[in-house]
Amino acid sequence: MELQQGIFILMGLAMIIAAVLAMHVKDLISSIIAVGVVSLFASILYLLMQAPDVAMTEAAIGAGLSTLVFLYALHKTKDVEEEND
Repeated sequence: MELQQGIFILMGLAMIIAAVLAMHVKDLISSIIAVGVVSLFASILYLLMQAPDVAMTEAAIGAGLSTLVFLYALHKTKDVEEEND
């Protein structure tokens, strides 16, 4: 039981560090990746808490799809900025 609590604390701290990193990094791609890491760690925590359906949803939508949508939007925004120059 204590090992599981230690893992929860470690994962929670990693999520907080990744979230702070996402806010303070100047590079947008690194920030998007950090947000994806937060969602990935959340999905692992859900799996450890015996909620595999929530974990799969968080991994697929939170870590996967949202990260891809943000990267696609960033790519399209950079394309428009390059056309305007």
